[in-house]
Amino acid sequence: MKKNSELLKNLPTFPGVYTFKDKDEKIIYIGKAKNLKNRIRSYFQNSKTQSSKTISMMKNADSFEWIIVKNEVEALLTEANLIKKHRPKYNILMKDDKTYPYIQITKEPYPQVLLTRKIKKDGSKYFGPYTDSKRLRTILKVIHKVFPIRSCSYFIDDKIIEQKKISICLDYHIKRCQGPCEGLVSEKEYNEMIMHVISFMKGSTKEIEHYVEQKMNHASKNLLYEEAALFRDQLRTVQNFSSKKSYTNSVFDERDIFALAKKDGIGVAVVIRIRNGFIYSREKISVQNIFSDEQKSYSSIITQFYMGSNLIPAKISLPIKLIDEKNILDMLSKERGAKVKLEYPQIGEKAKELRITMKNAELLLNDWILRKNKYKMFTPNSITSLQSDLNLDVPPKNIEGFDISHLGGTNTVASMVSFINGRPKKSNYRKYKIKSVKNIDDFASIREVVFRRYSRLQKENSEYPDLILIDGGKGQLSMAKSALRELGLDYINIIGLAKRLEEVFIPGNPEAQVINKKSPGLILLKRVRDEAHRFAISFQKQKRKKTMTESPYSSIKGVGKITLNKLLIEYDGTEDIARQTPKSLAEKIGLSEKLSGEIVAMALSLSNNT
Repeated sequence: MKKNSELLKNLPTFPGVYTFKDKDEKIIYIGKAKNLKNRIRSYFQNSKTQSSKTISMMKNADSFEWIIVKNEVEALLTEANLIKKHRPKYNILMKDDKTYPYIQITKEPYPQVLLTRKIKKDGSKYFGPYTDSKRLRTILKVIHKVFPIRSCSYFIDDKIIEQKKISICLDYHIKRCQGPCEGLVSEKEYNEMIMHVISFMKGSTKEIEHYVEQKMNHASKNLLYEEAALFRDQLRTVQNFSSKKSYTNSVFDERDIFALAKKDGIGVAVVIRIRNGFIYSREKISVQNIFSDEQKSYSSIITQFYMGSNLIPAKISLPIKLIDEKNILDMLSKERGAKVKLEYPQIGEKAKELRITMKNAELLLNDWILRKNKYKMFTPNSITSLQSDLNLDVPPKNIEGFDISHLGGTNTVASMVSFINGRPKKSNYRKYKIKSVKNIDDFASIREVVFRRYSRLQKENSEYPDLILIDGGKGQLSMAKSALRELGLDYINIIGLAKRLEEVFIPGNPEAQVINKKSPGLILLKRVRDEAHRFAISFQKQKRKKTMTESPYSSIKGVGKITLNKLLIEYDGTEDIARQTPKSLAEKIGLSEKLSGEIVAMALSLSNNT
């Protein structure tokens, strides 16, 4: 990125969050700063003092933006939120963190207890994240067996109950719900039960055992033996759950033990949750793009892991002291609604627990690396078959496929999809707007996009694919090959796959390659081609929709968003509209013939100009 001295000079000195973007306006890094001016300017200083990760990031950065926030804590939270949303290439990313589930207790007069993967600022309480799905299922099973929580998704309040809009369901009759929809349980009593659910979520099983035992004894004294038997079964469920928790020898305080093992840019963080002297759960977090600076790594992972959760403990044990400890503590205390303490035990039982947690992290990291290496070495049958079908020197584990899409001669776009080991890798997908070709010319368009793709890889010194697939026949293949030749990359394997007869063409051979139609290799090629086509079409439609909403038709009086959307759905671009009669367009879109005539006239004018 070229240094803009004027832009750097005018940067604010307040706390904030900044983003770096590449040439395609994609965010590649998000950072926070106590002083935006000092932090952003540091990226443009002598590269000898910067890490290899920062040097690589700055080579790909084309522009930067920033936003001012109130303080450093807000910067910390904003940064974590934006990282989760955009998942930038050069930030620490908790692998699959979008899919980590939480248990949600909704903010309603009669709350629901749900499994969710999204945290919303809607007043609900969120407990998690849970990385161990087996443990999560056990917790939910116990909750729903012990507590008669409603399973319906209605919003229930006094007004709904009075109007009798909802009737009790089977759950009420089998004692799994108390019937709040018909006012058979008071809001106060129902929410007392929810408070016990929250206590259970926080690991207070002894309190729940006492609560259920009281209900059992009360039912028994009142000769309600059926109810007493139900409470007895619930008590056994809680006791059975408690008996499976591992006991710790240290003090009975609420805390999490946090450890991180890392190697070659990846890592595994392990969080062991201790509640009431028992191990409540063990969470495993796989991490990518990890910092070489261990303190920064811990800060980033802790912020992302605990953000929005109601399971933040009073104490967190860590192996090293955090450089931004105060900001992290302020953020955690704000999220928890109570004071949080960071501990760095060196001796005693807590230090022993920390060493065990670190050992867990190291073993899990080694297991992950082993599985990654096995996956790299593994070659699927489809790849082996394709290597044989095309007589390639190496198995085509990395395939990139291209397609061109346009409708009515407008909005021509291209797509590039990536398949690694026979599977799509969507983070590698790319979209292209055709820049140098004005009219419909698939040959010139494919040449442009292939040239742009691999000239970019040349500049970035990135890895090239084992095989390039062009959606088309000999003409498209020839143009793509010429683009590679100009770049000095014509040694890369490239083929064309024609749609009509699924014919495979290889450069230098005028005849189609003979491949068995049932070959796993050919089936894989078709998958790559179809995915490239789907991706191109979806991008083309997005672009076309934007064009239509900004189209010249909106200048016609009486043509609004609804009419523009109808034109977009019913017709394939300007030329298709130009072929209609005012009467046929009026009937199809639901307009007056006069207004339809104006639309057709404008379409004819636009078509003639192109």
